[in-house]
Amino acid sequence: MKHREIHKVEHLGWLRAAVLGANDGIISTSSLLVGIAAAHASHSNMLLTGFAGLVAGSMSMATGEYVSVSSQADTENAALKQEQAELAHDRDAEHRELAGIYVRRGLDRSLAQEVATQLMAHDALGTHARDELGISEATQARPLQAALASALSFAAGAAMPLTITAVTRADMLIGVLVAATLAGLAALGALAAKTGGAPALPAALRVTCWSALAMGATVAIGSAFNVGA
Repeated sequence: MKHREIHKVEHLGWLRAAVLGANDGIISTSSLLVGIAAAHASHSNMLLTGFAGLVAGSMSMATGEYVSVSSQADTENAALKQEQAELAHDRDAEHRELAGIYVRRGLDRSLAQEVATQLMAHDALGTHARDELGISEATQARPLQAALASALSFAAGAAMPLTITAVTRADMLIGVLVAATLAGLAALGALAAKTGGAPALPAALRVTCWSALAMGATVAIGSAFNVGA
């Protein structure tokens, strides 16, 4: 029977962006809403503010992820072009460099040289990208994927506190919103950890504690003001 292993590393690109977007959507929108609720803003103003935060946050997350990951992609492409030029200029030196990497990983020199020879004959640039530069298909930067995942996940996260605000009475809003937000963030942290193959409880506790601190700060700031109804 074949031995099959399923690893989660191939999910890292979109998972990081999606989790960051959803987490930011929930916590930033909830913090914004509880802050202005503590300042006694009108219900209509709260909904307008929450919706504006959803749209602005989604675009901001998409832009930030695209710029950040594009910079990573540019760096990777530049490194690959440099490596390709080095292979064309002095293939023997690149062979020695690759064999040296395998020696440092535990192979004896003769075997390391043979492995380097065979891998370079199959795909020299891909081999050097993976073993020398640390660039692989699973971890390669994908700007559009990251931007889209961030925007959609932020909007989905922000929709939760916005919906709660729309259906909850004003006198109960802060308590309900805080409780629902912390529960949602704990579930998101646990789900993200499970998807990535990591322990769920530490991730849930981590995101819940920091989110509670963020909302506490905005409630304190909002309570210092009274914008009236």
